[in-house]
Amino acid sequence: MKILIMNGPNLNLLGVREPGIYGDSSFESYLPKLQQRYPQVELEYYQSNIEGEMINKLQEVGFTYDGVVLNAGAYTHTSVALHDCIRSLKCPVIEVHISNVHQREEFRHHSYLSPACKGVICGFGLDSYRLALEGLVG
Repeated sequence: MKILIMNGPNLNLLGVREPGIYGDSSFESYLPKLQQRYPQVELEYYQSNIEGEMINKLQEVGFTYDGVVLNAGAYTHTSVALHDCIRSLKCPVIEVHISNVHQREEFRHHSYLSPACKGVICGFGLDSYRLALEGLVG
């Protein structure tokens, strides 16, 4: 089983950026815990601050991988292009957010991606990624 975990803009700053909201751990320090918990799954990690690069990566893996865990960051609330890309993929995509976006600014309450995704998980910190993997691995 192969699953891509993809983070969008500014998530390369996890552990540094607003630790009160996003915690004080980088994703790179969390990834080995996921790999240890799911040794039967080949987990690939990708991060980009650029929407087009994210779309290219999704198209690259979306027809051969078994799933995608996607935290598109702010693109969640703005990107029709990512929505259209997700709809075109063969594999399921789980939308993930570290914070509970519904407890934050009003503009974060709407996701363009949710209707195209298999499911949405938010508000459990980095553990949101593990919960998404549970949904894909079953």
